[in-house]
Amino acid sequence: MPPRRLLLSACLLALSLAPTRAAGQPPVKVERQPLEAQVKRVTDTLELLGAPLPAADREALTAAFGEKDAAGAVAAIQKILDPHCLAHVRIGGKGKLTTRAGAARPALAEQGWRVFLVKVHNAAGLDRVELKPASPNALPMFYRSTGKPDPRVMSVGEAGKRFLDLMMYNGQPLLRHLAGLEVEYRVLQVYCRDAGRKDAELGFVLFRDGDKKAAASSNLVSHVIDSAPAVLVRLRVHDHDGAPVMAAFTFRDSQGRVYPSLSRRLAPDFGFHPQIYRKDGEAVALQPGTYTVSWTRGPEYLVERRNITVPAKATHSESFRLTRWVFPRAKGWYSGDHHIHAAGCAHYESPTEGVAPEDMMRHVLGEDLNVGVCLSWGPCWYHQKRYFEPKTNQQAHYPVHPLSTPTHLLRYDVEVSGFPSSHCGHICLLRLKEQDYPKSKIIDDWPSWDLPIFKWAREQGGVIGFAHSGWGLDVGPTKELPNYIVPPMSGIGANEYIVDVTHDLCDFISTVDTPAIWELNIWYHTLNCGYRCRVSGETDFPCIYGERVGLGRSYVQLPGKLTFEDWAEGIKQGRCYVSDGKSHLLDFTVNGLGVGLKGSELRLEKAGTVRLKANVAALLEAAPTAATEAIRKAPWNARPYWDLERCRLGDSRRVLVEVVVNGKAVAQKEIDADGKEREVSFDVPIAASSWVALRILGSSHTNPVFVLVGDQAIRASKKSAQWCLQAVERCWTQKWPRIRAEERPAAQAAYDHARRAYRRIAEECAAE
Repeated sequence: MPPRRLLLSACLLALSLAPTRAAGQPPVKVERQPLEAQVKRVTDTLELLGAPLPAADREALTAAFGEKDAAGAVAAIQKILDPHCLAHVRIGGKGKLTTRAGAARPALAEQGWRVFLVKVHNAAGLDRVELKPASPNALPMFYRSTGKPDPRVMSVGEAGKRFLDLMMYNGQPLLRHLAGLEVEYRVLQVYCRDAGRKDAELGFVLFRDGDKKAAASSNLVSHVIDSAPAVLVRLRVHDHDGAPVMAAFTFRDSQGRVYPSLSRRLAPDFGFHPQIYRKDGEAVALQPGTYTVSWTRGPEYLVERRNITVPAKATHSESFRLTRWVFPRAKGWYSGDHHIHAAGCAHYESPTEGVAPEDMMRHVLGEDLNVGVCLSWGPCWYHQKRYFEPKTNQQAHYPVHPLSTPTHLLRYDVEVSGFPSSHCGHICLLRLKEQDYPKSKIIDDWPSWDLPIFKWAREQGGVIGFAHSGWGLDVGPTKELPNYIVPPMSGIGANEYIVDVTHDLCDFISTVDTPAIWELNIWYHTLNCGYRCRVSGETDFPCIYGERVGLGRSYVQLPGKLTFEDWAEGIKQGRCYVSDGKSHLLDFTVNGLGVGLKGSELRLEKAGTVRLKANVAALLEAAPTAATEAIRKAPWNARPYWDLERCRLGDSRRVLVEVVVNGKAVAQKEIDADGKEREVSFDVPIAASSWVALRILGSSHTNPVFVLVGDQAIRASKKSAQWCLQAVERCWTQKWPRIRAEERPAAQAAYDHARRAYRRIAEECAAE
């Protein structure tokens, strides 16, 4: 005897083949020729969707089309198609809609789509309107985050009642809108999340111009549905070395539809991207059929694809092997994304306030992100902050979430966003011991500008920097670096950085998730003034980027095992490079001094030449495609802001590695972006104290090594110092109105300190 799931599936499938509810309605009068043309489009659509009419019905339609009597043909067509209709919709006077049940048996499929016809009796003759299905069982599974309390609180139990996804097929060869015929047939696709017997309601709505209701919604008709169970497809997932592992999978059918359906997902599967994450031995539920599967594990792995056929069995197994093209961790470089969220933006606040650590850890593992830092912030702050684990004197290292592994850490810290100081720039507070600002009970108690927060975080050993740095630093479409356009300083990026860096309180500014020119320009100018802030890479998942965690990464070199304390310290010391993960600048040294070591400071007695070395790897597709060309030709201020495709040289597979000295590219070499690691070296003259870095502009960038000549401070550019002074003035005009009156004198003093600092540096710079 076959397993119970298979037996039930077979029985339900057999029942769905023949309607059991009689149509029982006389045919509607309609002109023959337009009805026949519309029905032919419908039958072609059913073929396209893989749900053709039974052969006997197709033969009967052919015979009906050949009848000489027009009225007889019209009646015969309706008699053949009505038994396949799940619903009959009548459009009466003033567009009033009435729905009644059709004759088709509502046999559905767990995690699968079924196709039905809907008969539309358009007595009012409405045209240019679109028919859409409606059901309380197809309402949203969740409510997206609003950043503030939302009255539409939905329980997990209520989400359980929302098991349907409904979609009218309106693509070719069908017309999107009703044609005004007295009768026409539409194609309804129904997805069911669950297996078994359920009660569901179905109604319809008319829309004009996409989203304008053309009439009141129809009544709802109840259906008792039977949903055939899916096949449990067990996934065997192994890393490049054969170890069992978590990976990202995307399943699509021949129509390009994604499984599980995005609209019916709750965590751990997120409804705002197509992939799901499964580890070795876990399963996905699929209906029998053929699917295209893609799998990967973050940018250090190839994206691989193949077709699979799921048989009509209770269970099935498929094996997948991952292929690495680069392995930074094997050389001691640990990737991390210090700016991801478990609440807010694309996440939901109902039925739960964001998602749990178990869900975020699945994504960290599935993207092979060695460190994932969930930052609790304004949305769902009071719920999410409970996952923070403070460091105690008894602990040797800063605690990470218990789900962490020796090579993949999950840590909870804070982003100051949705707080009173947010207008000055959002702040990433990493490696905190305490997450609540002193004497604050609610968010509104925090300071209204950022320097007090920097001081408090520094006192407890935190690593502090600005998030999504480019916002407010818009310098237009220019590609020049550095450039001397003073940005508006009116956003939530590294705006007050221009002040805080003079107080030696900002450890890093973030890159990769805003336009590269905007981020790097302010950083280059402050480095030219002798300040030593570093850069890190981030994604701001799922706010700026919701595709996956780790689209922006910091690769930190660690001498021993991975700990969060050492990884965060590597960010602070600049012992890292930033990347989109598609190019890598490993082992960067200047005269043998590795970045981030000994303060990244190399001393020369006099001007001379230094030797730069690095191991560089990058991977592009062998030839441009339409998709890659769209990225390469997009303006710098369009997403994706950092992507190796932006760096492709013409139609080749080559990219440019540049040496940057004091913000200017002074040497360059082309390399093949074929995934192979290559050593590159440069001999670079240094005339005066300078900072030196490597970049593949728009994909990766090292932190600098500071080369001091004759113990002189770096004073690379008077124009940079003057730009910084202008930026301070612009920033003050933007920020002071929103700083509390009682805090304004301290803020004024901090800005005055920055003004004096940049004036002094400008005086110390050579004329330029």
